[in-house]
Amino acid sequence: MAKKKGAGAPNPVGIHIGIGEKDRAAIAGGLSRLLADTYTLYLTTHNFHWNVTGPMFNTLHTMFMAQYTELWNAVDPIAERIRSLGHAAPGSYAQFGKLASVPDAPVTPPKALAMVKILVDGHEAVARTARSIFPLADKAGDEPTADLLTQRLTVHEQAAWMLRSLLEE
Repeated sequence: MAKKKGAGAPNPVGIHIGIGEKDRAAIAGGLSRLLADTYTLYLTTHNFHWNVTGPMFNTLHTMFMAQYTELWNAVDPIAERIRSLGHAAPGSYAQFGKLASVPDAPVTPPKALAMVKILVDGHEAVARTARSIFPLADKAGDEPTADLLTQRLTVHEQAAWMLRSLLEE
């Protein structure tokens, strides 16, 4: 005889990781915004890598390549954390466009230092998005998400600092 599902009976396909559904949904929503920001910044950085010109070409071309590679490697762990929380990860340009706080790259590539400024703004925006998720993860005791956010903040704050240094006179 099959057991009836009662209030205390676990769902055999449910998620029982010690974080309630409401908290998991809120954290996954925040991580979806982080994923959208990261992917959008990745595309912009790769675009600038392809299109940078001028006296700083070699320096910026190389720097942008290191940054877009790091961003590309970041999207999978963010998406997989969303999945670990039991939610679908966004994965279309339309979804990213609705979720991202980072604007899309300009249609016409700007001059090199304008690219740098756009990327500074982008890294700072992603850092703000990551930081905004911390209270949700902390409240839920979601250490894996907090760890992921700490790692992302370190990367984005350092990248913004290095890019900002190029703008100083």
